[in-house]
Amino acid sequence: MAVRKIKLIVQYDGSAYSGWQVQPGKRTIQGELVEAVSNLTGRRTFVHGASRTDAGVSALGQVALFEIESPIPTENFAEAINDRLPKNIVVTEATEAPRGFDLISGPTSKLYRYTIYAARRRPVLDLNRCWHLPMKLDTQAMQQAADLLIGRKDFKSFASGKDKREITVRTIFRCEVVAEDKWIYIDVEGDGFLYNMVRNIVGTLVEVGTGRWKPEKITEIIEAKDRTAAGRLAPPNGLCLMWIKY
Repeated sequence: MAVRKIKLIVQYDGSAYSGWQVQPGKRTIQGELVEAVSNLTGRRTFVHGASRTDAGVSALGQVALFEIESPIPTENFAEAINDRLPKNIVVTEATEAPRGFDLISGPTSKLYRYTIYAARRRPVLDLNRCWHLPMKLDTQAMQQAADLLIGRKDFKSFASGKDKREITVRTIFRCEVVAEDKWIYIDVEGDGFLYNMVRNIVGTLVEVGTGRWKPEKITEIIEAKDRTAAGRLAPPNGLCLMWIKY
């Protein structure tokens, strides 16, 4: 029987996990999927992910892939895997990927959303899914700063020191700051992201929102190509991978 590639769309609440990637002695999203798929297929089956989300980061549109030699109908995979997953992880779609499908290099764009709650009292039911900041933020100034991030640029200043990739140029298609009462949503869509790039962007935009920095500071930060030039690292719990397009 020919080897089949099964592509999954996965949603998860990452607050209880040590990120996507399998780590010895730690509970991870990838680890749970590997166990579930292996249990279903009856043999050890590795599940690859398109994006290695950090500890505490959630997803509504993670893409995963595994290979299998089995006659199991493709339409049955999602529910069969879900029956073997914890309640905070769910496969929403399973399809058979074409032979040339490239999980890692194939994406044309990804969208991350970061959620901030800007008010004095903390939102106790949503603390796992937002950054609580007990202050008002100037979202208009934040948007002015965000506009300066759009385009193809070297985002080295927004990459973690742990990111050792030589090429740090990426394209940001849009960066939008939307306020809905006390909730602030920052959507960042790009062709790819460096390690901690979105969280560093958010932390920098917050410095603008508090009035510490002017929006034009963004240009100076980009030109510096130095992580210490940008703002603080926003906490992981406010970040969600919304979708990946191929």
